[in-house]
Amino acid sequence: MATTYKRFTKILFVVLNLFVAIIFLMACMAPYLDPQKWWLISLIGLGFAFIIVTLLAFIFFWLIFKPVYILLSIIPLLIGWKAISVFFAFHNPGRFDYQKPRDVLRIVHWNVGRFTEWKRNNNKGSQTRLKMMDLIKEQNADVLCLQEFFHSTDSIYYNNLDVIMKDLGYPFYYYSRDNDGYLQWMGQVIFSRFPIIDSGMIRFARPSSPEALLHTDILFNKDTVRLYTTHLQSVEFRKQDFDRIDRIKNTDDGMVENSRNIFSKLKRGVIRRAAQSRLVKEIISVSPYPYILTGDFNDVPNSYTYFTIKNENLKDVFLETGLGVGRTYSYIAPTLRIDYIFTTKDFNIRQFNRIIKNYSDHYMLVTDVELKK
Repeated sequence: MATTYKRFTKILFVVLNLFVAIIFLMACMAPYLDPQKWWLISLIGLGFAFIIVTLLAFIFFWLIFKPVYILLSIIPLLIGWKAISVFFAFHNPGRFDYQKPRDVLRIVHWNVGRFTEWKRNNNKGSQTRLKMMDLIKEQNADVLCLQEFFHSTDSIYYNNLDVIMKDLGYPFYYYSRDNDGYLQWMGQVIFSRFPIIDSGMIRFARPSSPEALLHTDILFNKDTVRLYTTHLQSVEFRKQDFDRIDRIKNTDDGMVENSRNIFSKLKRGVIRRAAQSRLVKEIISVSPYPYILTGDFNDVPNSYTYFTIKNENLKDVFLETGLGVGRTYSYIAPTLRIDYIFTTKDFNIRQFNRIIKNYSDHYMLVTDVELKK
């Protein structure tokens, strides 16, 4: 009886290990399959980190009970190494040096989430907004690429353009200005301490959210450098969606209905981002200048979105200098890296910093780059 039970248990764990291995390999295929047809594979890819952790757990399990079976996890991990290599960075970034040589260009990327508070007052949101402005000022960056930037010319709301231009010292900017009604605007913006000699914007097609790809050309040390920034289709989770996620985690009643609503938004998001990423790739590929691209992609590294935009021609600043998974979004899961800074190979990446402050729902990214001589 004991022998039969032991054999059954071994078979069960082998089957479970094989199942996780297959799911992992499917997730590794996500970057190469168009979500329009293979959206389920893309959704599996969102859980990539947890699948890897499960495979590693199986390795430790088999090392104790049957070492030969570690191959059930090791072989898939080796096959999927390329997907793993964009998920984890393996560098010691060291301490960020705020002293900056003149030939170094410092870039800040941050989804500021409308600076938390719109109306002029002294509540907690307004205090957070002031901290966000102070944090931007501390970076002493040359260029700011900000998403979900709120601005208003109505005196009861904050005029964030004037604050950053005058108080923080960024006289040049280009703003996408999505009309939010009642003298209010929201969108992406690029601020610069160097003159902007050209700029442009491409709107993403409906039914996507009214986002855009912006570019500015700046004159930096007699060289022209192009800056792109974008914000791709979000999943548009609202408070009730986060409540649904909590109910799913707690296995409350209505799990099927809650899951259906969540997966519907996730599916719509991956499909629309796929189309946007192809457009971004097409536009940036014809840049006449060395360029830097920052963006809130709303997608993880082992995704169709990431691989389409980055391809083999760009360097991911975090992967070049960072360590770990580099989480940039503070909600839902501890592994969500959805904000990026890419450069062409014309640049050397000097240093990188991810500032973990819970002011916005995204973390600020800062990098120093220099044009190769």
